[in-house]
Amino acid sequence: MKVWLLVLSLAGGFAVGYILFDRFNWAISVEYAPYLSVAALAGLDTVFGGIRAGIEGRFQNDIFASGFVLNTLLAAGLAWLGDKIGVNLALVAVIALGTRVFLNLSLIRRYYLNNLAMARSRQQSDNAANLATVAQKLE
Repeated sequence: MKVWLLVLSLAGGFAVGYILFDRFNWAISVEYAPYLSVAALAGLDTVFGGIRAGIEGRFQNDIFASGFVLNTLLAAGLAWLGDKIGVNLALVAVIALGTRVFLNLSLIRRYYLNNLAMARSRQQSDNAANLATVAQKLE
């Protein structure tokens, strides 16, 4: 249940953000775009990590909330610091966070595919048992 609440919250947040930015014609300055993009990727990393933790039964609200805020601020701060010292640290953050996002997505996908395969296997064994029972009754 917690995982679905997390997914619905994420979808609701995207919808509210889209409506607000579309309706009021807000725009992000070009100079802040790299920081916002890295911060958004850090937020996605935290969300997918939270979904993975929920699947594994390790999800905790306080860790998720603090991780979301701190990871987002740290990633944007790292990109800003990189601009100030002349090193593209935003690229480093994108590579690291992108790797984590894909890792979490692959583990989430693997979990659901394994559950689907186990359900199919159980269904096939139940069908075979029912067929054997019917065959015994016919003899």
